Amino acid sequence: MKYKVKSDRFEFVSSDSRECDDKTAFVLDWYSRAYEAEARKKGAAAILEAGDLGAYFDANLPIVGITGTNGKTTIAALIYSILLDLDYRVAMQGTRGFFMGDETIAQKGLTTPVLLDNYARVDLAKRRGCDFFISEVSSHAIAQERLKGLAFALKIHSNITGDHLDFHDSFEEYRRVKNGFFADDCLKLINRDDPLIEFNVANARSYAIDATATFKLEAYSPKEGLSGAIAFGSERATFNSALIGRFNLYNILAAVGAVKALTDKPLQTICDQVENFGGVAGRMEVVSRDPLVIVDFAHTPDGIDKALEALYPRKIVAVLGAGGDRDRTKRPLMGAAAAKHSRKLYISSDNPRSENPLTIIDEIKVGCGTRPNVFCVVDRKKAIATALGDLASDEILVILGKGDEATQTIGDQILPFSDREVVLELLKGGAA
Repeated sequence: MKYKVKSDRFEFVSSDSRECDDKTAFVLDWYSRAYEAEARKKGAAAILEAGDLGAYFDANLPIVGITGTNGKTTIAALIYSILLDLDYRVAMQGTRGFFMGDETIAQKGLTTPVLLDNYARVDLAKRRGCDFFISEVSSHAIAQERLKGLAFALKIHSNITGDHLDFHDSFEEYRRVKNGFFADDCLKLINRDDPLIEFNVANARSYAIDATATFKLEAYSPKEGLSGAIAFGSERATFNSALIGRFNLYNILAAVGAVKALTDKPLQTICDQVENFGGVAGRMEVVSRDPLVIVDFAHTPDGIDKALEALYPRKIVAVLGAGGDRDRTKRPLMGAAAAKHSRKLYISSDNPRSENPLTIIDEIKVGCGTRPNVFCVVDRKKAIATALGDLASDEILVILGKGDEATQTIGDQILPFSDREVVLELLKGGAA
């Protein structure tokens, strides 16, 4: 995509060599650098590096970057919600899309867009009068320097477990990339209960449930959602939330700590806004209460473990798949995590893409060992229907992996498919 800019030398900038001409400058990034020769052949008006973009886009806006294996989307959305409730104008981008206030600017795409899109979005938020720009930051984005040259007001770490090893080759490399985001002097907020984090201590604040931290959870109750007390220096504040699960305590701590760092509002004023946040679609989303059915995006071993653990002592039935053409090493670990917490487990398709769905299912099942009540149902709708049909009155159904995704990729086809809508359709039709 090309963007119009103010310049005496050219009218547009683009990182797509096919769009280049004598009025369009070519932006070099991790993707486009391989096409520099083609851009020159097309007669690009100029060749720009990331460091040049500040001359054409106004990025003078407090940017908050959140990275980690799990929790990015919920932390970003909760910060966004609290700031909006405190009457700030806020932009947010991430897995679910690009938003300003109540407006959806762009539908979901990459968790973190490419370099030029990031500059253009921050510039747009600045022109629209936003006070803050909140961004999820993927490990791909860090490795591919998609945020190069942008100045962060705050960087937030959620956790490091393991994901995307198809891209990073090893867990050690994945961890190195994540930790590299926190190597500078920027103000940062670190989960001190995560033993895998390494960071520059300059301008570092922290949050924790167990460890000593800047924002410390002093007490909490998991009944009817979550409630608790947070200490920050001499300030004490309490919160109430509809969210469930210990992992969401970390998300709340991170969000409250972030808003405190950004605004310096009284801690209790910030915590009072937490209960207004109802959660994120597809993240521990209750789609039916009778029977109780929950849809969750968890697609890593740690994410699955924490999501299902949060539902104790309920009796869990789970539906699980894994994406094709992605990290294969996590599949048996996902199966092990799901089987550990489930009375019955239905292994099915997620987005198999170009892989044989049966191969993916077999690799997940390896992690289940000899546990009983593990069933393989290739068709995801049929798996959900079977799980609903067999659900006992004292059991809950948890459908993992796709969250609020509205499509399923099988081969070269992208087909409409929503776990939520499938459940509602089946229940309405009396299939369960």
